Amino acid sequence: MAIAKAERLMNLALCLLGTRRPLSKRELRESIEAYLEAGSDDSFNRMFERDKDDLRELGLVIETVENLEGEVGYLARRDSNRLPPITLDAEEAAALGLAAKVWQQARLAGAASGALQKLRAAGLPEDVDPYEAHGALEPRIPVHEAAFEPLMLACRDRRPVVFEYRKASAAHPEPRHVEPWALECWRGHWYLAGFDRDRGAERVFRLSRITGKVRSRGTGFTAPVPDVVTVRETVAGWAGEIADRSALIRLRSGAGYPLRAKATAVRELGDGWDELEIPYGHGLDAWLVEFGPDVVVLEPAELRADVVDRLRAVAKG
Repeated sequence: MAIAKAERLMNLALCLLGTRRPLSKRELRESIEAYLEAGSDDSFNRMFERDKDDLRELGLVIETVENLEGEVGYLARRDSNRLPPITLDAEEAAALGLAAKVWQQARLAGAASGALQKLRAAGLPEDVDPYEAHGALEPRIPVHEAAFEPLMLACRDRRPVVFEYRKASAAHPEPRHVEPWALECWRGHWYLAGFDRDRGAERVFRLSRITGKVRSRGTGFTAPVPDVVTVRETVAGWAGEIADRSALIRLRSGAGYPLRAKATAVRELGDGWDELEIPYGHGLDAWLVEFGPDVVVLEPAELRADVVDRLRAVAKG
């Protein structure tokens, strides 16, 4: 919705809710600046009727009655437009608290905090802290990436997006045309799942690898959105978390602590190197490339070949 129209609808709603008697179209036109600038009476009448229908569609109960001068008037009684009391149990309060924490470093942090304060005023029990309803530890969900907010809005509005994305094995970013489905945080990183139009398949993108601005595209989705989007399972599979084999690598001493944490066996080789056995799954080659010269793949041969190919691609870039 355009900002000008949203502001006009808000002003009309405030006029109808704030009056104690029905207001005629003439009075409403004189009270709202946008209506004064509408031009002819026909233009104003069409604009007013559309706005009135939009407000009713949004749920505002608008009555049409005659005022004291016999004119048709409009008003929205507060008792007809009052929401029922809000009651939250401890689990619901905790869920809202966690949702608000997503915005702790984002542009809407103030709005999220204000919303929680209003919920407390509307009936949230005084002794329930939504941040601590399940223990003394306060979970934190950081949002450092500038791409988070535009992607969240694009997921909500079902709008395709375009952004520059740098793969782990690439030296330069490439444009991606994506129909965004869902955002999810996994092990401290945010990921976007969606349909990659250029590749014609589902893909998952790590937000920290998105460079530049996320731009919207007006065309609608071309692929159906699945009922369940398994972001974590997909990322886990690509990161080698879902593995049915083992890989043998050499790792420089004092380096690669994430790899050491995954290792099922570690053996010191001397000369500043260790030998590790780690679970092997799809995407492990891309992860190993990130450790550069600190890692040497010993086996299997296909994994070694994939890592060498990725390193050569980076060197050519």
